[in-house]
Amino acid sequence: MEVLSSKGKKWIREMPLHLMMVPGILLLLIFSYGPMVGIVMAFQRFNATKGFFRSEWIGLDNFEFILQIPDVRQVFWNTIFIAFMKIIASLIVPVGLALLLNELRAKYIKRSIQTIIYLPYFLSWVLLAGILIDILSPSSGIVNQLLGIFGVEPIFFLGNEKIFPYLLVVTHVWKEAGFGTIIYLAALTGINPTLYEAAVVDGANRWRQIWHITLPGLTPIVILMTVLSLGGILNAGFDQVFNLYNPLVYSTGDIIDTMVYRMGLIDNQYSIATAVGLFKSVVSVILIMVSYKLADKYAGYKVL
Repeated sequence: MEVLSSKGKKWIREMPLHLMMVPGILLLLIFSYGPMVGIVMAFQRFNATKGFFRSEWIGLDNFEFILQIPDVRQVFWNTIFIAFMKIIASLIVPVGLALLLNELRAKYIKRSIQTIIYLPYFLSWVLLAGILIDILSPSSGIVNQLLGIFGVEPIFFLGNEKIFPYLLVVTHVWKEAGFGTIIYLAALTGINPTLYEAAVVDGANRWRQIWHITLPGLTPIVILMTVLSLGGILNAGFDQVFNLYNPLVYSTGDIIDTMVYRMGLIDNQYSIATAVGLFKSVVSVILIMVSYKLADKYAGYKVL
């Protein structure tokens, strides 16, 4: 009885905290779990007038149809290729920036640069896309105007299918690198300063200190961030691609999410779009499970 009484008192004491969770739980149920009822459309020939429960069930026919779509393999390849390049670039650039900022001794300059590179992270892709469209315009963009000074013909960056995937990577890094830099700078603060003092006594210069102390100290967090990012290999960035792409670059810039958007909301092929989205979600869950296993094995990161 004393144990039950103790638990009851604890529950009453923590009741305000539980009540604070209620709005968040309701939002999660309404906007995250509620819409999952629509997954049944992937196995139906969905008719909006009949609804979920009266539409014709067709089993796996939608998934078989997906494999017959001529462009679907290219879309999956575009998604993986763009996402993989983003993962690599989002590893190299923030680590490099963190190392450079860590070497600055003037705190005012260091904080100013850190603020400048972190600022784009707070801007939405709707706003950034408008800025990029103006900057890269073949007629009035500042980039093409600078190229014109050197006699280079105007380049339609957002309409060139060969350039577009790499443009996505560059602009993604421009937006996200600041956040990654902060993570790696925080990891650098955890390195024991006595290691650097010992290295100086042994005659090691700054390059040697970076190579033998700083980089090994960053290795665990680099491995962790890389492994965890594998779970999002099929997420190539819908917001970015949707606001920047156009029919001229579908062959190299169209990804799974944009294809689902066009099929579902533009062409009204709800069942096919749901099937593609469900397939992507299943693969993503598998990749996330694998990434957490790798994170546990190589970085000691466990999910409770």
